[in-house]
Amino acid sequence: MNILKHAAIDVELHGNFVDGREIEAGSGEMLDVRNPATGDVIARIPNSTAEDIDRAMKSARAAFEGRQWGGMDIRARARLVNRLADAFENNLEQLYRLETLNNGRPVNETRAQLSRLPDFFRYFAGLALSRRDAVIPVEGAYLNYTLRTPVGIVANCTPFNHPLMILCKSLAPVLATGCVTVVKPSEYTPLTTLKLAQIFTEAGLPPGVFNVVLGLGHSAGRMLAEHSDINKLVLTGGTEAGRIAGGAAAKVFAHQTMELGGKTPVMVFEDFDVDQAVNYAAFGAFIGAGQTCVCASRHIVQASIYDEFVEKLKAKTRSIRIGDPFDPATQLGPVISARQRDRVLTYSRFGREDGARLVTGGVAAKVPGHDNGYFVEPTVFADVKSDMRIFQEEVFGPFTSVTRFTDEADALRLANDSPFGLAAAIRTRDIGRAHRVAAKVKAGIVWINDHHRLDPASPWGGVDDSGIGRECGTESFDDHFDVKSVMVATHDQPFDWYRETASQKRLN
Repeated sequence: MNILKHAAIDVELHGNFVDGREIEAGSGEMLDVRNPATGDVIARIPNSTAEDIDRAMKSARAAFEGRQWGGMDIRARARLVNRLADAFENNLEQLYRLETLNNGRPVNETRAQLSRLPDFFRYFAGLALSRRDAVIPVEGAYLNYTLRTPVGIVANCTPFNHPLMILCKSLAPVLATGCVTVVKPSEYTPLTTLKLAQIFTEAGLPPGVFNVVLGLGHSAGRMLAEHSDINKLVLTGGTEAGRIAGGAAAKVFAHQTMELGGKTPVMVFEDFDVDQAVNYAAFGAFIGAGQTCVCASRHIVQASIYDEFVEKLKAKTRSIRIGDPFDPATQLGPVISARQRDRVLTYSRFGREDGARLVTGGVAAKVPGHDNGYFVEPTVFADVKSDMRIFQEEVFGPFTSVTRFTDEADALRLANDSPFGLAAAIRTRDIGRAHRVAAKVKAGIVWINDHHRLDPASPWGGVDDSGIGRECGTESFDDHFDVKSVMVATHDQPFDWYRETASQKRLN
C-alpha cells in the first residue's frame, strides 16, 4: 500500500492481495474509492485483468493442494480459525472505523455489526471439530460409508452494503472446511476486505488461502465467475448479476450460493402494539440507510390500525438524525454513491407518478459540512397499491411503503405478490396466526415480532428471484464438501455373473 496526498486527504493506493501480500495489478487507470459522507477520494484501486484473476486463482489452487494448508489436520485448522477470530476481535476498532469511512454507515451501527463477526469463525470451527461422516445401512453384507472432501476454490463476489459481514458469512465456512477463496469485493468498499486479509495473514493464515482481487463487477467480477478453475461461486448482489454469474459458473458445474434481490413484506396485524410495530418498521427500513437485501420495504398493515400506523411512522421517521457517520449521535448516514442517491430519488418520483401518497422524505438531505455527501431523507409512501413500481421493485435505500389489508388471506396475497422471496416479517400476538402465516409466506427467512436477526447457526437465503443456496448453519458448511460414497463388500461369496446369469436376482 502507498499513500498519496490529495487535497489534504490521504489517498491510499492499493493492489490485489495474493500469496499473503499486496501486489500490483491492472493495466489501465486506477479506480477511485470515495467516502460517501463527503464524496472525497480516499483510495485508488486497480481494475484487475484476466491475467490478474488467473494469478490469484493459481495461487489459491497451489495453497489448496499444498501441505501447509491442504495437509493440515482438522484440529489444527480449527485452532487456527479460532486464532483468526481472536485476531479479528483484537482489531475491531480499526476495522469498524475503516468500514464507516468506506461505506458511510453510522459508527454505532458498524461497531454493533462487526463485533458479532468473530463468532461466525468460532461457530464454524466448532462444526469442523464435531462433524461426522455417515455409515449407511444398505441391503446385504456391505459396509457403506461416506467421505467428504473440500470442494476447492470458492470464488466470492461481495457487495458494498455490509462488506465484512457478508464476506465473513462465506469466509468462515471456507476456512473451517479446508477450502480456499478468491474474493472480489465491491469496487465501492474494498478497504476492510484488504485489511482483514492482512490481519489474517499476520495471524498465521498460509499464503494463497485468502486472496483478494479488485476491480469492477462487470469486468473483474465477471472474469472471476467465469474462471474455469472455480469449484464454488458465492455472490451477493442484484438478481440480474446473479443470473449472469450463475450461468457462467454453471458451465463448470460449480456449486452456487447466491443471495440476490429482495422486497421484504412486513405484515402488521391489528393485535400487535402499534408503537412497537412502528419502532420495528423504522429499524427494518432505515438501518444501513435501507441498503440491505432484507430491508423492510413493504409494510402491509391491517385496515383497523392503518391510519394510526402511518401517522406514527411519519413522526418516527422525521425524528431520525441524519449526519456525519462518525458522530455518535448520528442515526442515519449516506447511501453509497451519487448513483444510488439518484436511484432512490427516482423511485420517489415513481411513487408520486403512480398515485401513492408521500408521507415524508423523498428528497436529498442537507448535512452541514458534508455538502458533497450522498444523503437522502428517509422516505415513507402510503396508500401504495400492489401494481405500483415502488411495491414491486427493489429500491435499496432508506425507503419504505405502506399498503392496507383486510384479513389474513389478503395480507398473504399482497406479501406473496412479488418476484422475490428472501425475507418476510410478521407482527402479531396470535401464536397460531404467526405460524400459519410463516408457513405460507414466500420467503427463505421469516421474522416474527423482530427484524434483521441473524445467527451463524441459522440458514440464510431465499427463493425465486432472491437466489439459491444457503449461507450460515450446517447447510452452508456441508455445501463446501463433495461427498464420496464408499461401498465395501464384507461377505466372502464367490461371484461370476456370466456363469449362472439367469438365476441371479440382482445385477449388482
